[in-house]
Amino acid sequence: MSTAAEVLQGSDDRQVGPSGSQVAPTDQRMALTLKIRRYNPEVSPDPWWDEFQVKMEPTDRLLDALHEVKWRQDGTLALRRSCAHGVCGSDAMLINGRNALACKVLVQDVAPKATVEPIRGLTVLKDLIVDMEPFFEGYKSVLPFLVNDSGEPDKERLQSPEERERYDDTTKCILCAACTTSCPIFWGDDEYVGPAAIVNAHRFIFDSRDQGGRERLKILSEKTGVFRCRTTFNCTDACPRGIQVTKAIQEVKRSILFDRF
Repeated sequence: MSTAAEVLQGSDDRQVGPSGSQVAPTDQRMALTLKIRRYNPEVSPDPWWDEFQVKMEPTDRLLDALHEVKWRQDGTLALRRSCAHGVCGSDAMLINGRNALACKVLVQDVAPKATVEPIRGLTVLKDLIVDMEPFFEGYKSVLPFLVNDSGEPDKERLQSPEERERYDDTTKCILCAACTTSCPIFWGDDEYVGPAAIVNAHRFIFDSRDQGGRERLKILSEKTGVFRCRTTFNCTDACPRGIQVTKAIQEVKRSILFDRF
């Protein structure tokens, strides 16, 4: 008698045609070579490159291919990931020279070879894992929370659809750091708060319920703030959520110069 595992495996190996007849399975997997920049301070003070070959479905994600390497070929490979659906923002990497989330890049779009590196501008701890503390320090410095000292309301603070639309784009940030670590100013100036911090400040500066806009604008008017931006648009191109990052930065600049500060 077949075991349950054998029955399940047999069903996976069969396909059913339009009339219900069984048809021979076809292997549509693609060969993919992953060239990964490695670093482990316990092994070597210098980084090195490793290559791995995997076979994946065309619509698998690059994150799946990295899992295949870690789970089946080299368990020492270190990377961050959580939801695997483009929401948590933890798997930002440099993929073929461009910042992206590994869970949103399809194998068919990078095959037959993909180069994977850690995001730039932050200290590499191991392999594809970087120290995110400087990034979050910049984020926290702009007061990324609602400030309203008018007391506890008896009901929700209302907004019109137009007031909500004013800052809708910048509510989409998932703090993946793809925008900030694509910025050449951030690479060379570790005091610059970076695009992600400005995006999150924008989200509250233009919120009609918030009363901390003036303080945020003062923070961002300092030399570490928005005027370090040189408008290269790298951040906008890198954002996996499609946020108009450069536009948000320019709106904060204009607000500092003309409106609220």
